[in-house]
Amino acid sequence: MAVVNKINEVTADFRGMRVPVKVTVDLDTKTFEVEVGVPTTVALIIKELKAEKGAHQPGRESIGDISLESVVKIAITKKSDLRSHSLKGAVKQVLGTCVSMGVLVNGKNPKDVQREIDEGVYDDLLRKYEKEWVSGR
Repeated sequence: MAVVNKINEVTADFRGMRVPVKVTVDLDTKTFEVEVGVPTTVALIIKELKAEKGAHQPGRESIGDISLESVVKIAITKKSDLRSHSLKGAVKQVLGTCVSMGVLVNGKNPKDVQREIDEGVYDDLLRKYEKEWVSGR
């Protein structure tokens, strides 16, 4: 029961989401450690939207709209899992997931937001979160 209680405690922020958990047990001392991974990008977007799942026909239908700021926060949360060396690249990866799920960002197609990121439209917003990205949160 102690293991379950510890898992519930360390995963409280992710309530209702699937989260990878690794439990390491020392059989000699009967102690254990619980490591919590990060939920999938899809799960974090779904949580932000308070939706059940992605669109059946992404590109033709939308399941909701999230802010670019929320996308940036998801990118920072997923830093350890994303293969990006920059916040800008990580945000564009999360936007790619939004495309495949049928999620609008700031009322726009995520592909348009990706293009605007490349053009520097959101550089001020990204600079605001650069410190969190570098520190790894």
